[in-house]
Amino acid sequence: MGNPSSENLNVTCPCCHAKLVVDAVFGAVLSHEAPVKAGPNVDLTDAQKILAEQNRQREDKFRDSWMQETNKEDILAKKFEEAMKKAKDAPAGKPIRDFDLD
Repeated sequence: MGNPSSENLNVTCPCCHAKLVVDAVFGAVLSHEAPVKAGPNVDLTDAQKILAEQNRQREDKFRDSWMQETNKEDILAKKFEEAMKKAKDAPAGKPIRDFDLD
């Protein structure tokens, strides 16, 4: 399996640049240290614009979800009617049993 007296491996992830300590014998990650992320580079004069944009986006999402919820019954009724039309047009076939699939 490996040398039990071997040291742990220190590895840097090529994707996210995190520092990993891996056990050489079992191949298990013993510890994970995420890289330090820099804070957003935002000017305080732009903060009001950013907050207003986020508020607008929230309102738009709420409005969309409200419209979907209020029209949900009508949409489901139309889907049901369409499925019923397809079911009437499709020929009634012999049902497939699990035994037939083998």
